[in-house]
Amino acid sequence: MGTHEAWVLHVDLDQFVAAVEVLRRPELAGRQVVVGGRGDPTERGVVSTASYEARALGVHSGMPLRIAARKLPDGVFLPVDGPEYEAMSARVMEALRSLGVVVEVLGWDEAFLGARTDDPEQLARQAQAAVLDETQLHCSVGIGDNKVRAKIATEFGKPAGLFRLTAENWFDVMGDRPTIDLWGVGTKVSRRLTALGVTTVRELAAAEVDALTAEFGPKMGVWYHELGQGIGPATVDDSPWVPRGHSRETTFQQNLTDPDLVREAVRTLARDVVEDVAQDGRSVVRVALKVRYAPFVTKGTSRKLPAATRDAQTIVDAVMALADTLEDREVRLLGVRAEMTMPQDADPSERTPVRGRI
Repeated sequence: MGTHEAWVLHVDLDQFVAAVEVLRRPELAGRQVVVGGRGDPTERGVVSTASYEARALGVHSGMPLRIAARKLPDGVFLPVDGPEYEAMSARVMEALRSLGVVVEVLGWDEAFLGARTDDPEQLARQAQAAVLDETQLHCSVGIGDNKVRAKIATEFGKPAGLFRLTAENWFDVMGDRPTIDLWGVGTKVSRRLTALGVTTVRELAAAEVDALTAEFGPKMGVWYHELGQGIGPATVDDSPWVPRGHSRETTFQQNLTDPDLVREAVRTLARDVVEDVAQDGRSVVRVALKVRYAPFVTKGTSRKLPAATRDAQTIVDAVMALADTLEDREVRLLGVRAEMTMPQDADPSERTPVRGRI
């Protein structure tokens, strides 16, 4: 290895939300802690995060709180406290910036670090120490020669450890693993790959690009092929994160059974999203509607707008057109999303806000 090579480190706080809650309530250390909704497992809502003790018994993010409660009769259920997590996250990121590296924030509990060093493991340990000293929180660090490998490496370092994954050991570590272990491959994509005869990372790397592009399109097909080889971007960018869109969703404590009430709920969510978009001052290019029918069937639909717009009524009308496609069934969750033009795609007029109030 040459001196002062460019490295990407992925820092991931261990069980971040649960760990923050344990800091506030030390008596919860070692307990089965679940954070989600308003902290009442008899209400509708889903798990935001769970402590390792809860995860060991099969509780995971996105699971309905009621199911989690059945799995954890001795579990401690707490409400989500966004402001507290944001404040702690800010302290974590400042601690990382104090190392003199480029910090690209990915969310409350993770960030990429970009640095030139001849000892990335030492830098990883410095990052862990800085975070622990500032917040008393532990983190795991993945070390890579690009973002893809650094991100995946972190899973091998958990909890509170570190792991290096580069072109040199990529296939030794990942080759025989299922494709779903790759960052960016979920259940649906892995099933589609299996249908093509591709089940492992090594098989994905060796797959015919034509077969992948035929299945996933010219852009994503090539991307998945490169992902199988561990290829990905290596530049860490500390420019402020710009959201692609805004979304709002509501889980109803009792199912909505009246179609008129369903439409009114969609309209309310659409108005809220319009207000959120107005704060960004960018045009909306696509709207989406998510619905969860009773008992637990989730569907989504979206539509691209004829032209990018900042007109509030046009945006809401487009969402309501999607609502016309809803089935006449009991509804337990609704969500509305608006996707916006990104700054690099926008013209100067994008700086004007969304017009009108609904």
